[in-house]
Amino acid sequence: MSPVRQGPDDDDRQESEGSEPSALIDLLGVAAVLLEADGRIDMWSPQADELFGYTRGEAVGQYAAQLLLDPEHREAAIALFAEVMGTGRPWAGPFPVRHKDGGTRLVEFRNMRLTDHLGDHYALGLASDRSTLLQLERKLALSDRLVSQAPIGLSVLDTDLRYLAVNPALAAMHQVSEADHLGRRFGEVLPGEPFASAEDCMREVLDTGVPVVDRQVVSQAPDGPEEERAWAMSLYRLEDRQGHALGIANVVVDITDRYRAAKKADRAQQRLRLIAGSSARIGTTLEVDTTARELADVVVPDLADMVAVDLLDSVLTTGRTDFGDSPAVFRALAVKTAYPTSAAEAILAPGRLTSYHPDHVATHCVRTGEPVLITHVNSDDVSRIAENDDAARLLAQAGVHSDLAVPLIARGQIIGVMGMARARNPHPFDEDDLALACELASSAALSIDNAVLHQHIRSTAETLQRTLLPQLSLRHPGLEVAARYRPAQAFSEVGGDWFDVIPLDGDRTALVVGDVMGSGIPAATTMGRLRTATSTLADLGLDPARILTHLDKIIQGLDPYLATCVYAIYDPRDCRLNIACAGHLPPVLKHADGRPELLELPTGTPLGVGGVPFETTTLDLRPGDQLILYTDGLVETRDDPIDQRLDDLLHSLAPPDLSIENTCDRLLQQLRAPASHDDVALLIARAHTLTHDCPPQPA
Repeated sequence: MSPVRQGPDDDDRQESEGSEPSALIDLLGVAAVLLEADGRIDMWSPQADELFGYTRGEAVGQYAAQLLLDPEHREAAIALFAEVMGTGRPWAGPFPVRHKDGGTRLVEFRNMRLTDHLGDHYALGLASDRSTLLQLERKLALSDRLVSQAPIGLSVLDTDLRYLAVNPALAAMHQVSEADHLGRRFGEVLPGEPFASAEDCMREVLDTGVPVVDRQVVSQAPDGPEEERAWAMSLYRLEDRQGHALGIANVVVDITDRYRAAKKADRAQQRLRLIAGSSARIGTTLEVDTTARELADVVVPDLADMVAVDLLDSVLTTGRTDFGDSPAVFRALAVKTAYPTSAAEAILAPGRLTSYHPDHVATHCVRTGEPVLITHVNSDDVSRIAENDDAARLLAQAGVHSDLAVPLIARGQIIGVMGMARARNPHPFDEDDLALACELASSAALSIDNAVLHQHIRSTAETLQRTLLPQLSLRHPGLEVAARYRPAQAFSEVGGDWFDVIPLDGDRTALVVGDVMGSGIPAATTMGRLRTATSTLADLGLDPARILTHLDKIIQGLDPYLATCVYAIYDPRDCRLNIACAGHLPPVLKHADGRPELLELPTGTPLGVGGVPFETTTLDLRPGDQLILYTDGLVETRDDPIDQRLDDLLHSLAPPDLSIENTCDRLLQQLRAPASHDDVALLIARAHTLTHDCPPQPA
């Protein structure tokens, strides 16, 4: 361990501390003996009493050679004494001395000549027990060897936290030489925030005397900013025999390997949690945009500072990867950053279309199906990850230093790209990050592809559904009609809901609303068959119950579907309404005075059950009255009782409204949730007078 290099104020500090006794001197028990020029003992210290066994009274005035030496050693001792007194050169070494108890002890001497103001010479002998001295020397040698060769860092700092001693291991850890440590403060040798807290801890140990063991300090390694080094620091206050603080002993162990291994294990655990969590967080809906946003939410901030999810536009429009020799056209689906940053302006906003240049990482991904990992982004690499020069400038200003692009592959087909970047996160993407990103992309790509497939099937079914629905004439004899169809907006496909308004002989009009149980193209197809059959049966002039009976037989011969239906025939000449129901929710009659009521009709069984007769009910429908027919998607929810929802329907119909078109829109807005899981058919018919009046309504 290197010795202290005194600073300018060390002498003053030593003077102020000079009154403190030295434990080392006490341990050695140094005895002092003063001899006159003829060899007589003139002075005798108390420590000499212990070392030689003679008291001051017994020793002073005696010849030292006769008192302390055996005859065989006297001649040699007298010769050494004469040489010191004659030449003035000191002598040091071990010499056997006779103790008062008769035994012989080996004593370490330091002999020197002293001269007083008269020019007379004296001999001063300083002596210590040889065995005690050797024991102490061995301990010091062992300590010095351990300190200098120990693989752990050791240092001693004074009360001002200046380095007094440093061993080679600590100098190597700090990459600062031993000499450059000495006399400098801890914070001067090791500047920076991680070490500022360690310095505060040192001062606390000085104040309290309570040691701190294995305090972890982590700092960036000087040879690689992305790497970190870790040390376990133990601090102990050094005290004298009176308990006064002398400084700090600092024991430092380099635990970088252990720290990195633990950090790697933590990252592995984090990746496992991320993968496990992604399965629950990605693909919760069958909406393409939502699924892409869910992927972005998983990636940021745990894996990247910013992410963009782009899908090939051909996949969205046709369901296939098809760009031929032309540049691939991407549609941005999701963008997310971990914090507000100008780099977000460099990323394609959701909904936009673009074709990246040939050297762009996204282009490489869709052409090769391979990911692109740019560990350290340089000036040339920025252009590879940016759409254009302006975007490259923004990414560089934001400090993007690492980039990763991963293809989205589902069922062996490349459908898009996920691009990630790091700026504030100082660690570059590595192979582990690449493996995790590919795992997340693979899972998410399948969910996105399922959503795309669902979107295409749904679009097909919705198109089929709409083509099968009638184009209404706004006015029929004695009636004003308004209708709406809304497909399902959530997980389910479009269903088999339909409405129809069929002109009949004699100014009569058939009003129909039905719901095929099920969803998708098969339900829409079954709905089309039922609507065709209903139109054909209507021309036969049958009453509503007979119509439903025939439809019940027809649907039993189709796919195994059930359907509910309400069928009504209105005759404006006598203002009569004949109506029958097959398992459908009750229609609402809103009277001309604005009072709505649920019609109490025989409910009947759904079409397709068979064997149960239907009943026709006759009602008055006078000018100004409104008949509201609807399917269950308007009122049924997963959380509310149906009676409550029917009351809500009546409440929504209560306000007066001159337009039945507005009434349709208000009902859909107030009663139907934006993400409803069922489709809706709604039909409102308001009665008007013909040229002749309706029969008077009975009192």
